[in-house]
Amino acid sequence: MISNQILQSTLDGLKAIARADMCVIDVDGKMAATTADSLEVCLGPAKAFADSPADSQEVQGDQFFKIYDEQQLEYILVIGGVGENLYMIGKMAAFQIQNLLVAYKERFDKDNFIKNLLLDNLLLVDIYSRAKKLHIPADANRVVLIIESGEGRDNNILDQLRTAFGSNNRDFVTAVDENNVIVVRELTEPDEGREIFRCAEEIAQWLEGEGVENSRISYGTVVREIKEVSRSYKEAKMAMDVGKIFFDERTIIAYSELGIGRLIYQLPIPLCKMFIREIFGGKSPDDFDEETLTTISKFFENSLNVSETSRQLFIHRNTLVYRLDKLQKSTGLDLRVFEDAITFKIALMVVKYMKYMETFEY
Repeated sequence: MISNQILQSTLDGLKAIARADMCVIDVDGKMAATTADSLEVCLGPAKAFADSPADSQEVQGDQFFKIYDEQQLEYILVIGGVGENLYMIGKMAAFQIQNLLVAYKERFDKDNFIKNLLLDNLLLVDIYSRAKKLHIPADANRVVLIIESGEGRDNNILDQLRTAFGSNNRDFVTAVDENNVIVVRELTEPDEGREIFRCAEEIAQWLEGEGVENSRISYGTVVREIKEVSRSYKEAKMAMDVGKIFFDERTIIAYSELGIGRLIYQLPIPLCKMFIREIFGGKSPDDFDEETLTTISKFFENSLNVSETSRQLFIHRNTLVYRLDKLQKSTGLDLRVFEDAITFKIALMVVKYMKYMETFEY
């Protein structure tokens, strides 16, 4: 069903061209759109016309036309006023609205198909048969992007994103929950990674221009067949969650950039607690003071280089060595040894993951 706003915009445009007033009345006898309030007198005759077998009719000088959707009556179009060629104008206007019905129905069918495709609700044979029926290429290169706003999903933003990024008949913009907007992007450039990131940046800049705050964008890997689109969607969902935990300073995150965070995210919480207890006993690696945590972070940033770390922290090399020795006595891990450094780094990430998951338990 076309929205009344679209119908009104269409009638206004037709009136500007044909210079004739017109209105559209739904099957319940209610005015859906009109270019002149005086046409409200046509509501009664329109009801009678709807019950008649005629597809077009002249009533008291006004031209009435029926508009169907697959042989089911949807609207009555009335062309009012005095002038030549009112019948021809009415036929053209009815044809335009009929085409709108077809276009919007096809858009709805495509949106419904994409939603079910993302959620794995279709059998393999149905995927290809429906894609063919809807004229959606089955073997195009695609990627799924998820856009999340800290303020929740706004339907106006969804519609505007559809207009801005989903109006080329190759890309699809939809939503399967109340929080996120999903973009299924067809890729056409040889450098797919660069094309995806540029698309994500364009969306981020557009959101910023619309005043949408605290937005985040994630995306999965490129898939070559339409049946694999759901996999890219699942990857994008994981990238969104893992990005919040381990890359909270970034607004755009790719599944391929998650690294070890992707593995930690899939660990059960009891196993994580067991790991922390075995490594640190009753302590937690985030119980250290701010100075120690800053030292550890900078040491990791500089690939365990003592000289460069002490230079960036503006401390003497021996002071850094003293801090590392103190940490070794406290935890039993020497961060100058690669294996111990990896263990400590993973432990920090595991604790961060557990804290994030605790926020969903209360």
